[in-house]
Amino acid sequence: MTASSRSLAERERAGLADLLDRLGPDAPTCCAGWTTAHLAAHLVVRDRRPDALAGFGVERLGVARPLTVWSHRLEDRLRATTPYPEVVARVRSGPPVWVPMGWPVVGDAVNTAEFAIHHEDARRAQPGWAPRELARADQDQLWRAVRYFAGRPPGGVVLRRTDTGAEHRAGEGRTTVAGEPMELLLWASGRTDVARVTGP
Repeated sequence: MTASSRSLAERERAGLADLLDRLGPDAPTCCAGWTTAHLAAHLVVRDRRPDALAGFGVERLGVARPLTVWSHRLEDRLRATTPYPEVVARVRSGPPVWVPMGWPVVGDAVNTAEFAIHHEDARRAQPGWAPRELARADQDQLWRAVRYFAGRPPGGVVLRRTDTGAEHRAGEGRTTVAGEPMELLLWASGRTDVARVTGP
């Protein structure tokens, strides 16, 4: 399979695995309290342990539950028992075909934003980072994810693409946040410190 024929989710997975290899296990990330070792373990558990997915979903809602504790316990166990290069190799290879994340249609649907965000979590925590130039088709895919992540924030917000002018209104507010789709995705997912956007 050529690079151009791979999905954005697959390309982001490969790029992130390359970066994790280069950085080693102790580099910082934009995820509070997480090193690259934590990030790699999270991705492997998410890929390969369907019993952890509910915990991640609840955590995204900002609610602490026993399911979240279980998901993080699996990540901690993996980091403690598996050498970092092997964990990164599992990130790179992706999930086996007998779990839902291993089905291409499911994987592409749920992994595009996940791997794009976490790729930037690792990139933007390092000195001297700069935004990547992404193809228009890739930005279009990320724009669809932005609308999901935006939800309905308190007071509402208007998200505006600076490359096309397209807008998405989340809630009833008129405050505008503008940027390229990757930047808006990072902002909508809580990475406000590193997202290159204009607005609040």
